[in-house]
Amino acid sequence: MTLSFEHENGTIAYDDTAGTRPLVLCLPGMGVDRRTYAKFVPELTARGYRVVTMDLRGQGETDAVWADYSPEAVARDAIALLRRLQAGPAILFTNSYTGASAVWAAAEAPELFRAIVLSDPFARVMPRPNVFMRAAIAAMSRFRPLWIAYWASLYKTKKADPAEKRGLSASLKEPGRMAALRAMMAADKAVCAARTGEVTTPALIVMGSKDPDFPDPAAEARLMAERLHGPVAMINGAGHYPHSEMPAETAAAVAEFVRERVGA
Repeated sequence: MTLSFEHENGTIAYDDTAGTRPLVLCLPGMGVDRRTYAKFVPELTARGYRVVTMDLRGQGETDAVWADYSPEAVARDAIALLRRLQAGPAILFTNSYTGASAVWAAAEAPELFRAIVLSDPFARVMPRPNVFMRAAIAAMSRFRPLWIAYWASLYKTKKADPAEKRGLSASLKEPGRMAALRAMMAADKAVCAARTGEVTTPALIVMGSKDPDFPDPAAEARLMAERLHGPVAMINGAGHYPHSEMPAETAAAVAEFVRERVGA
């Protein structure tokens, strides 16, 4: 059953496996929803964690009513959810767009997080794309089939789940969803990136070795790991969504990091 709470004049949807075990809060990336963690959640619960998955603003079953879809707005939502659950400090698992949210949240409310995991993160100000890439991004943000095709292309060893693909396509047909996607694409990550030096929470960078969103995935992972003073876990053969494409390997990397660095 979907759970929800009110925050900043909108309703945010989430799932909760409940219990008193250490909590992992999972935030999806841009243009997807919490179904992206369908295969990951059982791997984490099997390792003894309570898992909460949250739909971002404008995605899944969360409202699409906000003027602000920035990564720091998403971070505020995550902080509000953890305070509501009173289950912290939590392990925050993020993917892609919400890597920047992890930085902001850990800097803003360090008492709520025992560890942060940034999977294939866009957590810094990236070089401006060339004119052809800008045109492609603009087209994907306006035409749902193009976005779905792009999303599916980010799986490299295993194909995207057909049921998730159908559900995501149906969700993005709803009013306001594609507008939210465009707002995320246009959002500035500089506000979050500027807080990187404030982060003292143990951080792990997870990266799919075949992630096509980065010219050199391993180099990008090392760069972010250096900035956050944490280790890297490369998921061999995975694309942009290692938690979905290779959930067992990704969960094992997270559990090992938490056990060694946090002791939970």
